Amino acid sequence: MASIFTKIVNGEIPCYKIAETDQFLAFLDINPNSKGHTLCIPKMEVDKLFDLDEATYNGLMNFSRKVAIAIEKTIPCKRIGMTVIGLEVPHAHVHLIPLHTMEDVRFIQKSKMTSEELEDTANAIKAQLDLHKSN
Repeated sequence: MASIFTKIVNGEIPCYKIAETDQFLAFLDINPNSKGHTLCIPKMEVDKLFDLDEATYNGLMNFSRKVAIAIEKTIPCKRIGMTVIGLEVPHAHVHLIPLHTMEDVRFIQKSKMTSEELEDTANAIKAQLDLHKSN
């Protein structure tokens, strides 16, 4: 059975897309730890991060780095945290979380955002990625 992330990749479930390549997709977490919390995934469904082949793993990290730089330029924060937990969805993914305090990485407190706020945030981060590509 396809994971929720595979359904997002296939367009069966909508998302607030940040970036996409042939192999990877970045989209906002709809239940974010903080504004700008983004998930980066390989389009290929593999349950565990370390089960990815080396090229896909390295590609995901490179893709995530580019997205993190755009988030940091867009969302006021102390830094972008990265975490991989992988228990909630059986599809390898990286969480990029704008950090203000250590509490932002605990997955306990969540930010409430409207669909309009999520859309505006996604568009602002995408604009930074587009700007970064042209430089």
